This record gives sequence, C-alpha cells and structure tokens, in this order.
Amino acid sequence: MRKIQASSNYLKNQTRKNLAKAALSLIIFGVAFSALILRLLSSFQVAIFEEAALIFLFTTLIAFYFYLRKYRIYSSGWEGEKQVTKLLADGLSDDYYLINDIYLRGRGGDIDHVVLAPGGVFVLETKNWSGNITCHGDEWQRMNKNKFSQSPSRQVKRNAAKIKQIIDNSYLSSLHIRVECIVVFTNRKATLNINKSRVPILKLQQLLNYLSSNASTRRLSREHLEAIGREIAKQKA
Repeated sequence: MRKIQASSNYLKNQTRKNLAKAALSLIIFGVAFSALILRLLSSFQVAIFEEAALIFLFTTLIAFYFYLRKYRIYSSGWEGEKQVTKLLADGLSDDYYLINDIYLRGRGGDIDHVVLAPGGVFVLETKNWSGNITCHGDEWQRMNKNKFSQSPSRQVKRNAAKIKQIIDNSYLSSLHIRVECIVVFTNRKATLNINKSRVPILKLQQLLNYLSSNASTRRLSREHLEAIGREIAKQKA
C-alpha cells in the first residue's frame, strides 16, 4: 500500500495538546497547594487570600480532570487509527493508496482514513470503543447508558459525501467514481449488536476481506488513483 502525504495529524495533535494542558493544570495545582499550605502554617488562620486560593485550587483540579478526560478520548481514537493504518499497510498491495487523518479546509471535522482502491474509494470512520454497543439505523447506544452524542454512521456518510463532492467537482467527474463508507471497530472488547445499519459496520479483522471483495468491476488505474489523491490533498486545511 502506498501512502499519500496529506495527513493533518489531528488526533495526534489533540492528544498531545490535551496531555500538555492536563500536566500544566496539575503542576499549577501542586504549586498553588504548596503555597497555600505554607501560608496556613505561617498564619494559622484562614483569610480572604486563603479562600480565593481554595477556589483557584478547585478550578485547576477541575481543569486537570477535564483535559485528562479529553486526552484519554483522543488517545484512544489515535490508537484505533494506528491499528487500522498498520493493518492496511501490511495487508494491501501497492495497487492501493491511503490517506490518513485528513482535516478538510472549510468543511469541518477530520476524516480518519480514505482508501483509494482500484475498484473505488472507501472512506473509513474508526472507533476504538469498548463494551456492548447497539446500532439501530443511525442511532447508537452502549448498554445501560444513554445514546451516543455522535453517530459514527452519520459521521462517515457525511465524510464520504465530502470526498465525493471533491472528486465530482474536479476534472475526474467523468469517471463517475464510486465512494463508499465503512465504520470500523478496533477494540477487541467491543461487542456489536447491529440492526438495520445504514452503512457497513466491521470489526478490524473483517476490513481487508471487505475491501477486496467489494471492489467494483470497473478498475481505476494507478494514474487515476494518484490524481484522486492529489485532488483530496489540495483540500487539506
């Protein structure tokens, strides 16, 4: 598999940024807490300064847990994307091209993976979720919890529509290139209950077989695939 260098490194950057913010919040909390203890030991009374310091400590502690939670979310997503990238790189031939983690200019949101195959284009939404997960149409829910605020199937359909629009607005429109979407689950601890899904939903180990068995009878040349990759890369934010 050949990689097209158009990655925005969105998840990687978000993971590192939120880890840095969590660490900074913890450092500030530690410094402020130490200063407050020294002040209390020296004065043996709580004044307005100490009350304000307690509020500040509480705020930095909340910030720490907020950024730590975001770090874990982005880190989990990044790990899932790395698993998909490794699988595709190891399992597909050089007839395929891969664009990872691209953030499109003016279109909002990042796209996890775009596979340019001789039989068409596949847009992948990767989820590293665990637990007992139910999908009914475009509605998603984890057992004993509320519905997910985001629908992976709706998200991947929007992303596929963006890629289709880029291709159809270019000189490649006459090729009538098929763009499909797939939701891929990478976490082995995920149990999927699928009912009337609007898009294909696969576990990681099913992905390679799906890509090879669902190719169109019409074959795209290497030149065509590279041209598609260039058109998509032009839209990188």
